[in-house]
Amino acid sequence: MTTMVRADDTEEATFPPHFMWGTATAAYQIEGAWNEDGKGMSIWDCQSHTLGEVINGDTGDNACDHYHRIEEDVQLMVNMGLKYYRLSLSWPRILPNGFATHVNKKGIAFYNKLIDTLVACGIQPVVTLYHWDLPLALQVQHDGWLNPKIIVPAFEDYARICFERFGDRVNYWITINEPWCIAWLGYGTGEHAPGRRHSPGHEPYLAAHSLLLAHANAVALYRAEFNPKGTGKIGITLNADWCEPLPTEDLEARQANARAAERAMLFNLGWFADPIYRGKYPAEMRATCGDRLPRFTDEERALVMNSNDFFGLNHYSTNYGAPTPPSTAKTSSYATDVEVAMSSDPSWAKTDMGWNVVPFGFRKLVEWIHARYDPTGGIIVTENGCAVHEPTKEMALKDEFRIKYYHDYLTELQRAVDSGVDVRGYFAWSMMDNFEWAFGYSKRFGLHHVDYETLKRSPKASARWFTLVVKANHILPII
Repeated sequence: MTTMVRADDTEEATFPPHFMWGTATAAYQIEGAWNEDGKGMSIWDCQSHTLGEVINGDTGDNACDHYHRIEEDVQLMVNMGLKYYRLSLSWPRILPNGFATHVNKKGIAFYNKLIDTLVACGIQPVVTLYHWDLPLALQVQHDGWLNPKIIVPAFEDYARICFERFGDRVNYWITINEPWCIAWLGYGTGEHAPGRRHSPGHEPYLAAHSLLLAHANAVALYRAEFNPKGTGKIGITLNADWCEPLPTEDLEARQANARAAERAMLFNLGWFADPIYRGKYPAEMRATCGDRLPRFTDEERALVMNSNDFFGLNHYSTNYGAPTPPSTAKTSSYATDVEVAMSSDPSWAKTDMGWNVVPFGFRKLVEWIHARYDPTGGIIVTENGCAVHEPTKEMALKDEFRIKYYHDYLTELQRAVDSGVDVRGYFAWSMMDNFEWAFGYSKRFGLHHVDYETLKRSPKASARWFTLVVKANHILPII
């Protein structure tokens, strides 16, 4: 049984001074109020209202009703002693049709109230501009992220309004959350909004290219007009599982598996990080995809390169990797372009999402990032956590599996820091149970339990454990 210890009961190695401890959420997953106070529709409003796209027909219409519960939710953060909170802004709540021609004053007022409440409580907001809820009009009328001539300037205009209205109180900005998920799940498999799946060998690469250009233009705007002294920080958050070479006694196969694992990392994380830190897509991607992979102009390359003040990282899991033969399918797909077969070790535990629990993969991932990119501003882990099967509130409040997950993953992160990896922050996903995209409300990631009938929030054991970790600035043992 898990036993709590006080923050002053251990003498373990601490994280660096001023380490950023926080929790994270996203607008569509918690806000609700989907059609209130002038908000426009998003692609996720459309996706969740489409029959068969979300488990149980769940929608984000009400979600956690955070829109009406700012004070209550910020108090939960105060109770945890948090100094940072990562939130996202809803683009269609601010610009209902996606363009700056109409600014929704009530949307601006909501985020002003949220940010003011956080600041008044000594909590720094870390603000994500885009966490997947694209204004529906931009998708339906202009093909969304497939149309860079429209979406890139529209995103820059949106970013400008956010910098103007909120920048006096926000020192940390994230342009886009997990572009890999947007490009592949939204424009490849279709399991995420906007649900496109008919051209998986072309559209994901086009969408990814637009996302990188939108990110870079927003960063250039921020640096030039809103942060000339460099006191604020801005970057993109990338998601990545670690790919570990499939173990084998055969030397030749072991070498092939190592190459495959590296290839998987480049097709996943390198797809977005290489242009930012190296100025171009990975050579392995260009060799496989050819002209299906867009090219940057010299001007675009200069804009994209070095467009991060920190390396935002979301990480959850690890897989084994081994090579697969090149695809002979007539239809191309990003999935087959990768040419890596993923597998698991039967000894690995799994979360309620079916994701492998492999703490050492977390350490190896940040070490890989440090070695390949040596990012200025260090690595900020903007999401890490796990879904646990919690069919009752009683089970949820005693979430020993989640505490062990956090303990073991943070232990490996600490090992990476001790070895010289520059990690400057860690945000637990998530502050509370919420709408988990295509899985609706069937998966619970929260440090706080949410009763979706009454919307009552209750701290789980993991919230109390994490509170002590934040206070101590080091990992507490599980007794």
